[in-house]
Amino acid sequence: MVESWKATYDHYRNRLKPDRRPVSEVIAYLTGKYPVTELTDAKSRQVVIDNVILNTYYGKKIPAGRVPLPVVFVVEDTGAGRSLYEEQDDLYRGNRIIVGFEHETGYFLVEGNSQLWDELFVYRGLDEDDITNYYLVAEYIRCLKKTGNLDGVLSC
Repeated sequence: MVESWKATYDHYRNRLKPDRRPVSEVIAYLTGKYPVTELTDAKSRQVVIDNVILNTYYGKKIPAGRVPLPVVFVVEDTGAGRSLYEEQDDLYRGNRIIVGFEHETGYFLVEGNSQLWDELFVYRGLDEDDITNYYLVAEYIRCLKKTGNLDGVLSC
């Protein structure tokens, strides 16, 4: 699998340009497209913080002197959110779709729907550091292909 990621990286790396949107724009995209409710409980927010600080790659992205600033949403099973629940992977079926963001690093997580993770990853894009990471480039290309956006990104 790692060799496949590296081959994808080698093929596409020089054709990519940093295009990462700020997390505030990704949140606006999510909340504008899907019905969501913010979760303000400490446990949900701590999950996002832990995912950032325990991940070496994202932990390094926290600016000096700053602390993680999480926000967490549950996608509602109504309106546009209903299709996400109808298309849940068997692994997640019956569980709520939770989306967490961290403002300082741009990190996000999606629990309950891999399609939504792919969609948000493509929308967010990659920054200069991400483009040097063969796994993130391979994952980005996979998501671009899956969402039908590969040509649009590479032609820019």
